[in-house]
Amino acid sequence: MLQTLSIRDFVIVDKLDLEFASGFTVLTGETGAGKSILVDALSLALGARAEGGVTRSGCERAEISAHFDIGQLAELQSWLHEQALASEDQQLLLRRVIYADGRSRAFINGLPSTIQQLREAGEFLVDIYSQHAHHSLLKQTYQRQILDEYAGLHASALEVANRYRTWHTLNQQRLELERNAADYADELAELRDQLRELTQLAFVNDEWEALQLEHSRLSHGASLLAGVEECREWLAENELSALHQLGAVQHKLQSLLEYDASLGEATETLDSAIIQLEETNRFLNRYLQRAELDPERLTEVESRIQAIHTLARKHRVRPEELPELRIRWQTRKATLEGAGDNGELAHQEEAAKLTYMTLAETLSQGRQRAAKKLSEKISAEMQHLALSGGSFNVALTAQAPAASGLEQVEFLVAGHAGVPPRPLAKVASGGELSRISLAIRVVTAQQGVIPTMIFDEVDVGIGGGVAEVVGQLLHTLGKRRQVLVITHLPQVAAQGSQHLKVSKALIAGNTLSHIEPLNQNARIEEIARMLGGMEITDTTRNHAKEMLRL
Repeated sequence: MLQTLSIRDFVIVDKLDLEFASGFTVLTGETGAGKSILVDALSLALGARAEGGVTRSGCERAEISAHFDIGQLAELQSWLHEQALASEDQQLLLRRVIYADGRSRAFINGLPSTIQQLREAGEFLVDIYSQHAHHSLLKQTYQRQILDEYAGLHASALEVANRYRTWHTLNQQRLELERNAADYADELAELRDQLRELTQLAFVNDEWEALQLEHSRLSHGASLLAGVEECREWLAENELSALHQLGAVQHKLQSLLEYDASLGEATETLDSAIIQLEETNRFLNRYLQRAELDPERLTEVESRIQAIHTLARKHRVRPEELPELRIRWQTRKATLEGAGDNGELAHQEEAAKLTYMTLAETLSQGRQRAAKKLSEKISAEMQHLALSGGSFNVALTAQAPAASGLEQVEFLVAGHAGVPPRPLAKVASGGELSRISLAIRVVTAQQGVIPTMIFDEVDVGIGGGVAEVVGQLLHTLGKRRQVLVITHLPQVAAQGSQHLKVSKALIAGNTLSHIEPLNQNARIEEIARMLGGMEITDTTRNHAKEMLRL
């Protein structure tokens, strides 16, 4: 249940803290006062997409926090534990911060979270119905969803859709194989020839770099030998060599040590340098001993490089990519060889079809049972909403197997006795659609588990005695759920257990919206305003008192 809602610097709200009770709460106010701001703010706390311009003018950010009691929502508590977002008590705090530049941050129980996590948590908590939801009722997809949720078949419908996609994928694979069998055979033969060439080449991943290095060494063999020999001469072999001159310096420094011991540091450094140069000289000697010109090996390496280049050019890849190309061809070859006999694929397709049909038939049976009950209950509610003699029918029409199942779901309505039911989109006026929508919500709410329901001006087009019946229905619904209704109808407002009024005023040059709970006397004045307009008389006040008393 929604317990509190805090809003800061949102649209035309500077600061607002609301507490909500269980049962039926109404929200009223003049047109344009900002009644829908509450719903918009709560929607953002529940993970709705943030549009631009929601931060109050001149402010850096808007902030919305919604606090819920989730003691009765075991499934939500489990989800919070899985997400590592649970609190120690049975409370839930959703917080959304939206910056003026459009950035947004989300928090669950004080911990950073994603907008998707806010949205997933919100699906356990609140259902919001607006005038737009009436128009959604005209879509068969939404009608099927209502039936499945009423019947508790949502998970079954998802499984049927998944199984259909599996069957459809296998079916398309088999048909493609049959259409392209000859092309596949040609491709397989070509792949075998190409792989035979690569296999004969026996080219491995690290070979190309090693060949490049060896070729460079062999092709410059004479230069390497001459250069190394020259280095040895300068390093150690003549009187002007580095080691000879450093030896002289070493001898001189050692003779000077007896006069100044501080020269010992220079002597040690020089000793180390001489040791390093002597090691270098020994390395060059070993290099010359094992190095030799090998024109035959150079010819072999050049021939190998040429063979690799030729095959790489043929297949339009770089030489070092040939091993990877071989792996890809081997994978494709295995796929084509496996597809050569479509018997296994046909067997898998048939098994997937059987699984789908079994689940879809079970889903159909559940829909048939639920359709009858839902039709009867909504028809009964319609009798109270100035649709006397009218009827509601959930029609199931067989269709070819599809992701949605084996039948189309369509809502048919007869506005009064003696006329055949017709599709809802063709017979319902705006007022009738509002009443039928409310009848559906009242009936389906008995099966649902979402604790809070919000109706945003869904009573448009309703008036008179029907409005009073609508208020009574919502009041009855409030005994099972927490219900919040934004309304212009005094007959509905009078039925509320809690009454909030929205107003706006110009303060210090800024238009600000304010929401306040009303006591009994204030409710009388507000309902009288809704009844009588700008001028409130004693007659309208007495009428308001009578409506509240009843």
